[in-house]
Amino acid sequence: MIAEIICAVLWIWYAALWCIGIVGWRTARKQYSNRPRSPLSSSPPDAVPGVSILRPLKGLDTNLFENLETCMVQEYPKYEVVFAVDDPNDQALRVVQEVMAKHPLVDARVDIGDEVVGVNPKVNNLMRPYREAKYDILWVIDSNVQVAPGTMGRAVDALCQNDAKPNAKRIGLVHHVPFAWASERPWGSQLEEAFLNTNHAKMYIALNMMAIDSCVIGKSCMYRRSDIEQLTGTLKPATKLADPHMKKGLAAFGRFLAEDNMIGAAIWHELGLRHDMSCDVAKNAIGNMSLEAYFWRRVRWVRVRKHMVLSATIIEPFTESVLVGALVGWSLKFTFGFPIIAFLVCHTVAWLYVDLDVYAALAGHPVPASIRFTFIRAWFCRELLALPIWFYAVFGNEVSWRGRSYRVLSNSEARHVERPSKRSWWGQQRRVDSNAYQGSEPLMDDVS
Repeated sequence: MIAEIICAVLWIWYAALWCIGIVGWRTARKQYSNRPRSPLSSSPPDAVPGVSILRPLKGLDTNLFENLETCMVQEYPKYEVVFAVDDPNDQALRVVQEVMAKHPLVDARVDIGDEVVGVNPKVNNLMRPYREAKYDILWVIDSNVQVAPGTMGRAVDALCQNDAKPNAKRIGLVHHVPFAWASERPWGSQLEEAFLNTNHAKMYIALNMMAIDSCVIGKSCMYRRSDIEQLTGTLKPATKLADPHMKKGLAAFGRFLAEDNMIGAAIWHELGLRHDMSCDVAKNAIGNMSLEAYFWRRVRWVRVRKHMVLSATIIEPFTESVLVGALVGWSLKFTFGFPIIAFLVCHTVAWLYVDLDVYAALAGHPVPASIRFTFIRAWFCRELLALPIWFYAVFGNEVSWRGRSYRVLSNSEARHVERPSKRSWWGQQRRVDSNAYQGSEPLMDDVS
């Protein structure tokens, strides 16, 4: 009887999981197949809300010039670009100067120097441009992200869509699904590309479509400074009785590594606002990521997310194709005598087909023939590695980010930890992955 109940639960869970996956798949097909030009793009400057683009920088990211240039060619009549660098000797400054010299008519400037408000270096770097930005609407884009020229206009459309509707909840944040592309193809880059562009994108889109709760990755986020200024990061509804000495605004999120996810959750729970996703992607340049760097990146995501959304982290292995397929295969064998291998073949082929079609929907084309074999191979490896990485990660609390060690606390905050440099699997000093400020990404998944 117990085995039969377990089998029934597995079938219900499997059906629910496929329903969620299909929601993400069909939404990707519908929403990302057409990217219409925003009417705001051709409006006069005094007829549109201004936007301040904030780009935090640290070091030379992959394709940095091309990444930064995409925010200088936005089809929108009223915006400024602020490049934030905490160190006057940072190598990124040379690239910024080249980008600004190529586009002298764009309202752009560099803000050098940070303001330490917590352990999160991205938040510290953003504090000055956050306060000094000309416009209330802020668009924060990570340094390794490229966006299409019409992205700003469509994002502002989404942000303002409910402003004039009296009974509709106002949109407080617009974000974009990450879409990875690897300019170099070591194993780690291939696995990251296969993960972000298939199962991760499918589930991310589905969860936001169902809008049960906040689910935000901070590669590209647009919100209003006037809204952020009301937030405390406690995720409790804002009231007039709030502690007047409590930090508010962006500074309140310096104590978290996953500031993007916490800002999204605070907008949702403290202000009662909702999120939206436009039909654009945040094109994430991965670069040269080793297998080791991929492993530690996934570990960091799990360990940070564990203290933010424990229940979702615990059930995560049961959303992965390998474990859920094996369990449902066993249940069918136990109940009906159906061959496990036959079920696993059908299950894997169907799962792969959906994931590849999600890639095609986001990219606007199928996986290129030149990398199709290696992409599918990386997809299989990613699926097989998901459970072992989760087991390793879930029992620890320390993470490494941008060359520093942190301990993630039970209240989701983080503390610096002084540790000697860890040794890699091959006995060399471990190299931190080069993506700037990636703790902002699924820290949902970074929670990302």
